[in-house]
Amino acid sequence: MENISFFIQSLGKYQYLQNAIIAAILVGIICGVIGCFIILRGMALMGDAISHAVLPGVAIAHFLGFSLIIGATITGVITAIGIGFISQNSKIKHDSAIGIMFTAAFALGIVLITANRGTGVDLWHILFGNVLAVSTSDVISVFYISLIILLGIFMFYKQLLISTFDPIMAKSIGLPTKLIHYVLMLTLSLVTVISLKTVGIVLVVAMLITPGATAYLLTNKLPKMILLSSVFGISSAIIGVYLSFIYDVATGASIVLVASTIFILSFIFSPKQGMLKNKFNIIKNKNLIESSEFNG
Repeated sequence: MENISFFIQSLGKYQYLQNAIIAAILVGIICGVIGCFIILRGMALMGDAISHAVLPGVAIAHFLGFSLIIGATITGVITAIGIGFISQNSKIKHDSAIGIMFTAAFALGIVLITANRGTGVDLWHILFGNVLAVSTSDVISVFYISLIILLGIFMFYKQLLISTFDPIMAKSIGLPTKLIHYVLMLTLSLVTVISLKTVGIVLVVAMLITPGATAYLLTNKLPKMILLSSVFGISSAIIGVYLSFIYDVATGASIVLVASTIFILSFIFSPKQGMLKNKFNIIKNKNLIESSEFNG
């Protein structure tokens, strides 16, 4: 209780901590929402690829003095197009093409940053985040980008729903499924950029996947899944920042560990698809079979 009281007092006193909480909550929401579509479309590995592929774009944008969002978006889209081109024009399978492209882009980003150490780019903070260094202007940028993404999802929810669950039907009614795919890649790039200072490039894929996967274990309805995923993202953000502040550990890693803990608890105790529930059903069915054989 003393730690919680100290954290609340510090939250009211220090602006940087307020910024950290707000930014982490916004990232938790947007990652939770986008993550649901990434999981349902089987694009978890692609999400990992795009989140790592933005690194050279971020580095080049910083060196040349233009927007990190523009740099990250360009390299994210180039990587997505490159993955599709390789898999469609060679014997290389899609997952292999993803592995080739995202590791190459990630390595290029690291080389660019380490070769230009004097420019002030902090590789550690880019890779693993530093939410306690988030400024008020950063919070405002994250808010507006998150708002734009959420409005876009709300406006095109039906198109996303159909193309996610029935891509064949989506094509037959004239929906531009390829365009939807690349718009999602673009959105992933934007989400990665706004997550840089909270969880970093390396850990952002965990925030994209873990809250959504947790929600997926608890419901079969997409609206409820999106809501639960957002709640888990927010909870992970708040608890992670709290633990980071109290115990002086890496904030991004703390947030991800909290999200992972929530997932493990859901995996074990979920009333519909939890491990204990599945084990109980197996034992129940086994007893029913044995009982029927005995009565027969």
